[in-house]
Amino acid sequence: MIATFDGSSVNLGREGKVLYDQSGFGRPGAGGLTLSPEEALYLLHRNKIEIEGYTFDSFLAECAASPGFFRCYLVYRDIRERGYVIQPGPHDFRVYRRGQRPATGQSHYVLRVLPERELIRFEAIVGDVRSALHMRKHYVLAVVDDEDELTYYEVKLPRLEKAADCAGAGIIDAKVFGTTVIAEHDAAAALEQAWFGTRLDAERLMLSPTETVFLAGRGMLRCGGGPASLDTYIEASMASDADLRAKLAAYTHLRDLGYIPRTGYKFGHHFRVYSGKSTHSEMLVHALDADAGMPMSVISRSVRLAHSVRKKMLFACTHENTVCYIEFARIKL
Repeated sequence: MIATFDGSSVNLGREGKVLYDQSGFGRPGAGGLTLSPEEALYLLHRNKIEIEGYTFDSFLAECAASPGFFRCYLVYRDIRERGYVIQPGPHDFRVYRRGQRPATGQSHYVLRVLPERELIRFEAIVGDVRSALHMRKHYVLAVVDDEDELTYYEVKLPRLEKAADCAGAGIIDAKVFGTTVIAEHDAAAALEQAWFGTRLDAERLMLSPTETVFLAGRGMLRCGGGPASLDTYIEASMASDADLRAKLAAYTHLRDLGYIPRTGYKFGHHFRVYSGKSTHSEMLVHALDADAGMPMSVISRSVRLAHSVRKKMLFACTHENTVCYIEFARIKL
């Protein structure tokens, strides 16, 4: 089949419609079949079409002048070779279930292509995933690394189910010692039973800044040194930890749902989270401000580590006045 290139799309005559009917290539119209550059380059490489005035190399050179084109072509080719019908669509592509194509089925994924160091803006990606959900699609990131290898991540917005209720600690008396808050004796035992704090010794329990601010905010903590000493401690904690407000929002939300957040420092994240159903934590949670961004390469390392220790990797950010959880999971299409 002979096609022409007009600088933005490739046009086949009416005989090209067979490519659409059989394999879901292009978009049919009154004048024939219109192909995207990625579709045309793929068909040219497979010797299914010819483009007037172009070889594969010269057409690739023409298209590669557009930023990001080669990444998109690599993803397009990979998806096609895996047996899926893929077309340009929301974000970059839409992908149909195996065995389905336009006019006979519904697309299953919306797919965005990005390089490994792309900065992921969490507030924006929440909007993208919600848009995909409204269309009843799965949202997938296709990441192209520096060696042009591809990795796929499905991004979800999980709604955490309420966990088992934790034991309450009641109103607890504690003391502020400089940068440390310590509960003693019965108070220490009550906090420990409710999964707060770390033992200093048999009689004393140390509270983290997140735990202290949470308990104080709920009116569950009284400090023997007087209100001023607790206020001073909280102010100093806020000043020394730029992430504390975001961490506190996630911590409070998780506690309200009955989960037990504990430090996730050894995993490189803010919290490891228990549901109370197991002696092992089920999730890693990293808290972020609503407008925060993170390179995709960092997210990739986080997902790999979480999966290696059999946990889900969630990022928590405040979106539209509520805490929203974003889950990245590596998938094989």
